[in-house]
Amino acid sequence: MRLILGSGSPRRRELLGQLGLEPSDIRAPDILEDPLKAELPRPYCIRMAREKAQALDVGADEVILCADTTVAVGRRILGKAADRSEAEAFLDLLSGRRHKVITAIAVKNADRLWVRDVVTDVKMKRLSTIEREAYLDTNDWQGKAGAYGIQGPAGAFIPWISGSYSAVMGLPVTETAQLLTAAGIAVWGRT
Repeated sequence: MRLILGSGSPRRRELLGQLGLEPSDIRAPDILEDPLKAELPRPYCIRMAREKAQALDVGADEVILCADTTVAVGRRILGKAADRSEAEAFLDLLSGRRHKVITAIAVKNADRLWVRDVVTDVKMKRLSTIEREAYLDTNDWQGKAGAYGIQGPAGAFIPWISGSYSAVMGLPVTETAQLLTAAGIAVWGRT
C-alpha cells in the first residue's frame, strides 16, 4: 500500500517519520475551510479532516491521511491568522488562559473512511507586550492554528498541557498509527 499525505504541512510529515513512514506522495486538498454558522470547534475540526479526505481520489493501492488542527477558546475557533494584526489578536486572547487544541485525522482507502479526533488542553502564560511582539517578529505564527506552534519559539509560552503533544503539533501519533494500521499501512514494518 502507498501512503498519501493529504497535507502540505512539514510538521505532519516529520511526525509520520516518527512512525517510520515516508509518504509516497503529497496531495494537499483544496477545500473551503470556513466554519458553518454557529459551528462548534470540535465538530468543525472533524468535518474539515473528513472533507479533506473526501476531496482526494484514492487508488486501489493507496491510503490517504488528512488532518486538521483547530485552536478553541470556548466556542470560538481560532484558525490560521490572516495577517500579523489577527495573529496579535489571537495571542492576546490566548495570553494567560487555557484553551483547547483539537486535531482530527481522517484516513481513507478504496473501501472505507476512518475519522478520529484528539483534544488537548493547553495553557499559555501571560505574555508581555515585548514577548508578543518579539514572537510576531519571528513570523513563526504564519500558517499555524491559533497563531502559534508549540514546537517552535512559542513553546516557551506553554507551561502546561494535558493530552497529546504531537496532536498540538498537528498529528496525534498514537491515534494515527492505529488508523493507518487499520487501513493496511505497515507502521514500523508491521500491519
